[in-house]
Amino acid sequence: MIVVPLKEGESIEKALKKFKRKFEKTGVVKELRSRQAFIKPSVKKRKQRIRAVYVQQLKQAEE
Repeated sequence: MIVVPLKEGESIEKALKKFKRKFEKTGVVKELRSRQAFIKPSVKKRKQRIRAVYVQQLKQAEE
């Protein structure tokens, strides 16, 4: 359960922003989307490898 403490005179918009940030940090939406479609383990590994290569290339380009 997410609790967002409000200060005296704080607007609803700010409170809603705080709630959205906290909710996003929990990863509920991300997990829900990942559970909607099954991804084979071999496909997951392939995507991870491709991402790792991409990140490594970015780091090398910085140097």
